[in-house]
Amino acid sequence: MRRPPSMDSSGCRRSRKRHNRVDPTRLTIGEVQQLLRDGETSAQELLSLHLDRIGSADEDVKAFLRLTEPLAAEQARAADKAIKAGKAGPLTGIPMAVKDVLCVRGVETTAGSQILRGFKPPYTGTAVQRLFDAGVVMLGVTNCDEFAMGSSTENSSYFPTRNPWNLDRVPGGSSGGSAASVAAGEAMFALGSDTGGSIRQPAALCGVVGMKPTYGRVSRYGLIAFASSLDQIGPFTRSVEDCALVLETMAGHDPLDSTCADRPNDVRKGLDDGVAKMRLGVPREYFGVEGMEHGVKTAIEKALLVLQSAGAELVDVSLPHTDYGLAAYYIIAPAECSSNLARFDGVKYGMSEQDAQNITDAYMRTRRLGFGPEVRRRVMLGTYALSSGYYDAYYLKAQKVRTLIKRDFDEAFRQCDAIVSATSPTVAFPLGSRTQDPLSMYLCDVLTLGGNLAGLPGVSVPCGMSAGLPVGLQVLAPQWREDIALRVARAYEVASGMRVEAALV
Repeated sequence: MRRPPSMDSSGCRRSRKRHNRVDPTRLTIGEVQQLLRDGETSAQELLSLHLDRIGSADEDVKAFLRLTEPLAAEQARAADKAIKAGKAGPLTGIPMAVKDVLCVRGVETTAGSQILRGFKPPYTGTAVQRLFDAGVVMLGVTNCDEFAMGSSTENSSYFPTRNPWNLDRVPGGSSGGSAASVAAGEAMFALGSDTGGSIRQPAALCGVVGMKPTYGRVSRYGLIAFASSLDQIGPFTRSVEDCALVLETMAGHDPLDSTCADRPNDVRKGLDDGVAKMRLGVPREYFGVEGMEHGVKTAIEKALLVLQSAGAELVDVSLPHTDYGLAAYYIIAPAECSSNLARFDGVKYGMSEQDAQNITDAYMRTRRLGFGPEVRRRVMLGTYALSSGYYDAYYLKAQKVRTLIKRDFDEAFRQCDAIVSATSPTVAFPLGSRTQDPLSMYLCDVLTLGGNLAGLPGVSVPCGMSAGLPVGLQVLAPQWREDIALRVARAYEVASGMRVEAALV
């Protein structure tokens, strides 16, 4: 992955910093756009700087599975032409990374799995295409837990990604590669997918901003499915303002996705209005969860005081079915993954085990060799939950619990405008420390999965450090009120003076 430093036309190494200006790989989208408009940098130079950064850092971080340099070079040239012609938008020329579950035409997309190795989609997913249409430059494909099943990116069939703040720690998951790429300054923003917290949790552990939109806000067309009623695509960024901009660009009705709603794209409405006179709910159940670290709790309490000082009223709310959320999620999600992953049989695309006695043996050998341990575990759990005689006892009951959890949130939002809590009960944990205990790994999502079960928008914003590692503040809002979640997160960002800095490994 290491890449030689860029050369100028004379063959000399081009400096990353010229005229003593700030390294653009450490700036926000808005700050870099000003440099592009003023002619202080170009999309092609910005691309080169980020590829240099990947070349120097990713040997340790391992955020990327593959780079897309020819595509990026073509997009950067087009961006510079648009800027020169005065036709640039707010994302023109901005480098991004894409999680390995989002289809891009002609780019190998494997969902972190061996069963799809070599698969190159014939189309580009809607969310990614809308960003391409806005002039974004794609750097490459980021690592993830296989088929987005995991909380640490250790379930990737390639290699684990490492946390840029401490290379002995996990970056979170399943979108750990995307979170780490932004945290390490390798990409200005990145796309991930969130099924039970897979954007918000790694955003918290890597110290960046990450958002899961309302289910149906962003088209899932082109997303390799894990659990179709839970999955949503969202961004990782260095600021809340950047997050709102990227989300607005991706969002909107898509006739190619029947679950994508036709609603006003108003996610940036009132972004800088602050939290004066807003009521923010503090769920008592989220502060007593198993495994909550003292340092995390302290950081969140300080963040709540910042919001209170900014004019918000903190109110106690209750989410009484929180304790049942984890069990319900780990029946519903595996059941849906069992159904979705049935299509990977070695016949239509991807890996195919030909050395078999018959078609049934070919199916079994392909799936046994192509899927990793965690995927096989969840497929078996889901198949069992959906099997005759167990559907009513497990899957149907889990869906009823899901309804109760949704009602809990509806009742809470009658008392407050948004709900605030920790994103993760712990900071980034050591690599390998939970791989032999699936239940302890599943508990990483205990504060985030409720938002997926209820279809709510949620954002994680950095709110301090514990033991030298980032802590994330989660803001959940009612359905279709991304503007409220972003407004609260932005108010905290401004009031605290928080600025996401690249974790220079």
